[in-house]
Amino acid sequence: MQVAWKQVGAVVALLFTTSLSGTYAQSTPTTASTGDVTTALAAGAPARLNLLQCIEIAQQNNILIRQGQLTVANSDLQLRQSRLNQLPTTSFQTNQAVNGGRSINPQDNTFVQQTIRSSNYQLNASVTIYNGLVLRNTVKQNELALQAGQQELSATKNNVSLTVAQNYLNVLTGTEQLAVAQRQADVTRAQLERTQRLVNAGSAPEANLYELRATLAGNEVDIVTAQNTLDLARVALLQAMNVPINQAFEVEPVNVPDPGLDPYTATVQQLYDVAATNLPEVKGADLRVKSATLGVQVAKGGLYPTLSLNGNLNTLYSSAALSQSPNGQFNQQTIGFYTDPSGNQLPVYANIPGSDIKGIAYGSQLENNFSQSASVFLRVPIFQGNLSRNRVTTAKIQQQTAELTAQNTRLTLRQQIETAYTGMRAAANKFRATQVQVSSLEKAFQVAESRLNAGAINATDYSIAKTNLDRARASLVQAKYDYVFRTKILDYYQNKPLAFN
Repeated sequence: MQVAWKQVGAVVALLFTTSLSGTYAQSTPTTASTGDVTTALAAGAPARLNLLQCIEIAQQNNILIRQGQLTVANSDLQLRQSRLNQLPTTSFQTNQAVNGGRSINPQDNTFVQQTIRSSNYQLNASVTIYNGLVLRNTVKQNELALQAGQQELSATKNNVSLTVAQNYLNVLTGTEQLAVAQRQADVTRAQLERTQRLVNAGSAPEANLYELRATLAGNEVDIVTAQNTLDLARVALLQAMNVPINQAFEVEPVNVPDPGLDPYTATVQQLYDVAATNLPEVKGADLRVKSATLGVQVAKGGLYPTLSLNGNLNTLYSSAALSQSPNGQFNQQTIGFYTDPSGNQLPVYANIPGSDIKGIAYGSQLENNFSQSASVFLRVPIFQGNLSRNRVTTAKIQQQTAELTAQNTRLTLRQQIETAYTGMRAAANKFRATQVQVSSLEKAFQVAESRLNAGAINATDYSIAKTNLDRARASLVQAKYDYVFRTKILDYYQNKPLAFN
């Protein structure tokens, strides 16, 4: 049974991707929203949950989904950064310095013996013109990686939903089995009371009472067993929702009508063709292959030259920079000597225009020293220890790995569909046979009950007939759910909305 319900759970993944119909789409005044339910569970208050609410709570609390969301966010960040990498890069830098003693004047590169305060400002820009299409292919690769991450996140949500659905259906099955066991006990009690009256009247042997009491005790054991199974199913559901198990809650039942037994119309190949087009795990695997293929192109870009354009703006200031301006005065200075006929050396004088020496203003220096430059940079890889070629080889290996993963995903999908289809046919046969069995055992039990009341048979024969009927009815409940949901599994692979009416 455990294997059967694992297949059944796949159907309900449609609940968060398609519109709901039938029982799942209904809401009652006593059913709270998901946020209210989560608050109620956290506070320990009783809550009534439907399947969709259970799935939403599980997806909010599941760690794997949170990790997947972070992975998608990181992929989105990498995509935005790769797009920005195509834009020119600019940087501004400045340098403020104080030099003492013998220093170089940055204004004219001469040595001076003084304390100098200097400033330097630079604005640099660079843009890649060509680098083997690495930047463009990286953007495309990151776009595909983001899409693959989103599909993989959807697949993770599906898996979480399948787990919740499986445990939810186990709770429903346990509830139904408990109800069946309680009805069995009620019928036995009623028959016990009737037999007690017959014994009191002397119309039936007292041994029949002991037999019916033993049957009732067995029914009560069945109730305890069914209750334990239901409790374990509830614990598993709470654990799948990542909620503490000490919570009081009820699940909404799913009213599944008796199914028809018409043959399923789609073939295995038709199911596979539709599923391979729509399931997120297949889409994600294909996107990973495309991303890895572009990764090879990115790695090959390292074998090509890189051409870039660079620009620079520069200016500076120095406290040692001085300027001279005429002051209208003349100073007599000796400019040389000459020898007279007598052999005496006499000085030669000249009137030199006077000037005032003063520092140059900060803003004036920045304006006067402003310069700009532009350059083209070409880098040609010749030998780098075979680094670029090894990167290409690594990228090709990653591409082949992604291709094998995609093939394995499709192979696994086909095997799952084949198993689900075979299971559906087996469930249909079991449901049909169990229906016939229950119908026959109901008639046999009616006869046994009448004969017991008439004293024609003993309580042992009656108990055997009742036990057989009870077991057959319990099997019919299980077979009904099994067959209906197995057909819904196949509908899920065909991307059909979930409906039970």
